[in-house]
Amino acid sequence: MTSEVQSLRAIVVDDEQLARDELCFLLSQLDGIEVVSQASNGIEALRAVDEHTPDLVLLDVQMPGLTGFEVARRLLRAGIDAHFVFVTAYDQHAIEAFEVNAVDYLLKPVEAERLATSIDRARTRIQSSRHTSKPLATEDMERLLQLMSERQGRREQLALKVADRFLLVQSDEVVHASVQDDVITVVTNSLSGTSNYRTLDELQARLDPAVFWRVHRSHLVNINKIKEIVPWFSRNYILKMKDGKGTEIPVSRSQTKRLREYLRL
Repeated sequence: MTSEVQSLRAIVVDDEQLARDELCFLLSQLDGIEVVSQASNGIEALRAVDEHTPDLVLLDVQMPGLTGFEVARRLLRAGIDAHFVFVTAYDQHAIEAFEVNAVDYLLKPVEAERLATSIDRARTRIQSSRHTSKPLATEDMERLLQLMSERQGRREQLALKVADRFLLVQSDEVVHASVQDDVITVVTNSLSGTSNYRTLDELQARLDPAVFWRVHRSHLVNINKIKEIVPWFSRNYILKMKDGKGTEIPVSRSQTKRLREYLRL
């Protein structure tokens, strides 16, 4: 005789409607999961949790306004007894830390089998906490979230979408990044892919400022990957990069002085 599956109430939080729809669809294929609400940003998530008191919150990490980590912190400090699963298109930093605690960390695109495993783990942990009346200590979760935020800030890897796959590359492999029509393209020696960062400012904030320079409002370059500096009109320069195509990137007038001083031109 099989035991009845414990029912869980869940909230899905993601600023992209398609991502929410896909995750809700995958959850609907699992037994004992009821999505009681959705939220498109951190503020909506806080309200939804307060209204629906879910067992489980599936949180996108990178959202405008409050990040998923910030939402989790606020809920913990408010004494909300909920479990968190972070869902993100970004790299796999500290996944092992999540594997041994009361949260999980899923990479987009989420695989149905991996999601099912995550839900099973959450169900086991939630059931255990109910029996012991001892939810995860807020201090332990705070330390874990702080670790994740710090590692998120000191990103050593980037996730790039190439065709229908997400590939991880080391940040020092990046030759240059450019934005056009609100799409950020990141180029390494061997591949070119798109990033889920919304702006070059966001991407630059995750990279070493001593290495990655914003030489133009539309271009970010790794100064260690410059192959040639070509003089241009009005004492400006064109940078020929070390990627396979030898991409040429203009240096804006405001950044020309900095480049001259750095390279002693």
